[in-house]
Amino acid sequence: MKSAVYAGTFSPFTMGHLDILSRACALFDRVYVAVLANGEKAPVFTLEERRDMIAACARAEGLTNVVAETGAGLLVEYMKAKGACTVVRGLRGAADLAYESQLDCANRHLLPGFETVCLLAKPELSFLSSSVVREIGAYGGDLDGLVPAAIKNFIAERLITR
Repeated sequence: MKSAVYAGTFSPFTMGHLDILSRACALFDRVYVAVLANGEKAPVFTLEERRDMIAACARAEGLTNVVAETGAGLLVEYMKAKGACTVVRGLRGAADLAYESQLDCANRHLLPGFETVCLLAKPELSFLSSSVVREIGAYGGDLDGLVPAAIKNFIAERLITR
């Protein structure tokens, strides 16, 4: 069984994330979505809320080969525990590629056999990030098309009341 890990903070999970996840599900038998704690970020949603939002989106989209979990620590340690050597990353542009290239080198050092599969964002989603969603949502802006319908109301209510 070919397994991959799609890791991130996902605060919140966006249509861009869902697009990458859907495409990864077509490539791998199982995709573990690792919602990771990141000390450099102050997420609006708890780890558990983010995990549950991703699981709800996967169910709504019929993605039966997704396992959403929370985690902390090094990505490669999570990958070892899951028996996965491939991480899936979404790229919006050149800056993302430079960052992911650096992470790939570090992870290859830590985990022999480590591979990164990069999926390019669809052009119509290449502007989208969690921070864009948080900014729009904080001012009550329309989140249609920015976040999956299955979690839109939850995200909108949380962001507007912050």
